Amino acid sequence: MTKYREILRLQSLGFSERNIAQSCGVSRNTVAKVLKKAAEINISWPLDFDMTDSAFEELMFPKDKSATNKRMPDFNYIRKELLRNGVNKKLLWVEYCEECRMSNEEPLMYSQFCYYIQKDEEKHRATMHIQRKPGEQIEVDWAGDPAHIIDPDTGEITEAWIFVGVLTYSQYAFVKAYMNEKTSNWIKAHIQMFDFFGGVTPMLVSDNCTTAVNHEKSDWHTTSLNTTYHEMAEHYNLAIIPARVRKPKDKPNVEGSVGKISTWITAALRNEQFFSLAELNDSIREKLNAYNARKFQKKECSRLSLFLGEEMPLLAPLPATPFELAEWKQATVQFNYHIAVDKMYYSVPYQYIKNKVDVRITDTTVEIFYNHNRIASHRRLHGRSGQYSTVTEHMPQEHQKYLEWSGDRFRKWADSIGINTSKVVDAILTSGRVEQQSYRSCMGLLKLAEKYSPEKLEQVCTKALSYSAKPSYKSIKNLLAAMKDSPDDISNASKESQTIEKPHGITRGARYYGGKRS
Repeated sequence: MTKYREILRLQSLGFSERNIAQSCGVSRNTVAKVLKKAAEINISWPLDFDMTDSAFEELMFPKDKSATNKRMPDFNYIRKELLRNGVNKKLLWVEYCEECRMSNEEPLMYSQFCYYIQKDEEKHRATMHIQRKPGEQIEVDWAGDPAHIIDPDTGEITEAWIFVGVLTYSQYAFVKAYMNEKTSNWIKAHIQMFDFFGGVTPMLVSDNCTTAVNHEKSDWHTTSLNTTYHEMAEHYNLAIIPARVRKPKDKPNVEGSVGKISTWITAALRNEQFFSLAELNDSIREKLNAYNARKFQKKECSRLSLFLGEEMPLLAPLPATPFELAEWKQATVQFNYHIAVDKMYYSVPYQYIKNKVDVRITDTTVEIFYNHNRIASHRRLHGRSGQYSTVTEHMPQEHQKYLEWSGDRFRKWADSIGINTSKVVDAILTSGRVEQQSYRSCMGLLKLAEKYSPEKLEQVCTKALSYSAKPSYKSIKNLLAAMKDSPDDISNASKESQTIEKPHGITRGARYYGGKRS
């Protein structure tokens, strides 16, 4: 290309056209033509830095874009149509020619048509190379093709999915197989990858899969990570940047590594048979070590040496404990101020009865949240179903008081009232299969003593014991009510309460059994 900038610069220094031509390697006519044109459009040295020789040429000698009267295709339309099944360039060219004929315009030849389409595609395929720094970023994804495991007993073939993690700078890779692509294995793969690298990077580029992104809460502008994935990111103090859908160039290193790993690991193991996941991963690890140690084609080093020498020292240290996988569920607080998790029951403050709460479940803990605030935490219960974990502070005040009582405390209280009250309480405590079944009745006697006085309770218990060796709370209550109404009717009230308490079956008349009325 003609050195337009240099021609103007040398002219400004007072060089002759002959000397300029010799210095720039062009003819004197070319120098004269450039200087004449520059004078016509009033351009002189110095030029802007952005004014390159190409830009200068376009400015001084613009190409006549109207030289052809041929109609140019609608490239936006063509790009969209080529994405449809069965549509090709030949079909679009035929349609384009028909449109030109209808509008009396000259069409491009098919070869020209394809040439301009290709040029348009190249413009839209433009990419930007971003130079990554050591220890800056990890890219992760599932490999496309699964491996296979044979059941030694049945011969059934099961697929195993391969997780790939790559450090962007050194391209040092982590590869491991898992039985599925569920969230639990997705998180587990990350934890094991960080342990393999011996540290973490500030950024991680992941696939836009459902185990990473909550697509219901995400849109083009904002991306919402799944709760568990977000918690893992916070635990390791890193930022997760999901790649855009169908944008493999957002994570080019892992995409490239997937192809290479498919060749050097998956394909290399194609003739081997594996009868367990552990066997498969042992072979993968062997191939992976060889892959990481293999020298680059255009570098005098390997992924391993580059990782150890430049990248590993810059990784952030791992937290003191690995991330503990958590599952999130929703539950409704029952009237007994407990929620059910896997047939176990955990208390929450009674004020949240009938509210929906979020529950975070790990192998060791159960945490309960309301409006993003933690309101309760329990050690997770294991073993037989139906166990309860109850925090006393979660109970209403009256329920807390109830818990404070035991059989011994009820007996001591009854002794303080009188010997007959003590006998009644002992009879009530021993009336059920377990002592705790009668605590409510004993609490009822306490309330009666507060309502009527301890003396009256002792008096009524004495009278009740004269009619029954094991009077009930109900009979004592009826006697006290009768005493309040008429102290002389205590005897009759006790007989009545005794009669009520005798266990009779349902009595039916003769008519019910087909007999005559008497």
